Amino acid sequence: MTPEIAFRRNVLEPTRCINDAWAMVKDQYWLFVGMCAVGLLIGGAVPLGILTGPMMCGLYMSFFNKRRRLPIEFGTLFKGFDYFGPSLVATLLHLVPMIAIIVPAYLFFYISMIVSMGVASQSSEPNPAAAFGIFGGFMLLWVVVLILVVLISIGFTFAYPLIVDRKLSGLDAVKWSFKAALGNFWRLLGMYILTGLISIGGLILCYVGMFLVFPIVYGAIAMAYEQVFGLTEGDIAPDLPPPPPSF
Repeated sequence: MTPEIAFRRNVLEPTRCINDAWAMVKDQYWLFVGMCAVGLLIGGAVPLGILTGPMMCGLYMSFFNKRRRLPIEFGTLFKGFDYFGPSLVATLLHLVPMIAIIVPAYLFFYISMIVSMGVASQSSEPNPAAAFGIFGGFMLLWVVVLILVVLISIGFTFAYPLIVDRKLSGLDAVKWSFKAALGNFWRLLGMYILTGLISIGGLILCYVGMFLVFPIVYGAIAMAYEQVFGLTEGDIAPDLPPPPPSF
């Protein structure tokens, strides 16, 4: 039985998460850009996101090591494979409800379109009211789908960080992620909106700019995790000058 994990409710500060993420990565910015880019490319190279979990775990491990002032290198990204099993379970738990929501929505969309086209072809006169009704139904359907996708995505925010930091199983990580996310829902939603705007800004820069903002986007999630759960393995070391050399 998994012990209770303490987390704080309504403490997350979206703008602080983003500012702290930049402060964390700025001195090794290009290293984090490279890790984010390679991690996302590898994660997307295999169907069903099988490699997404290990890549995300490696990325969050890098952020947490940076916060603990431990040395990081590009190879830290691949240490996420130490959590392959739990991260795969978490990925599948995220993917299955997404498929269960989106695929039927697409099927309903195309079937309704085919049926409406068939009915229209048999009618001698166009029926604008029916067309607007079908369009309105489609819009309502996709609004519902979007809301469900956002709810699920926010619920999974802390799953990979919990696997890395608390060594939880995939199922337990998802369970505690949802509990903490619901306890900070509106603040997390605000952070997602802000990081989404940042991502759109990167997308405008010929798509390549997306890779330039990923360290801040994922770094903000790492900082949000720290605000809500705190990091294990002792306190964060203070900003102190290095000790004098010994002779």
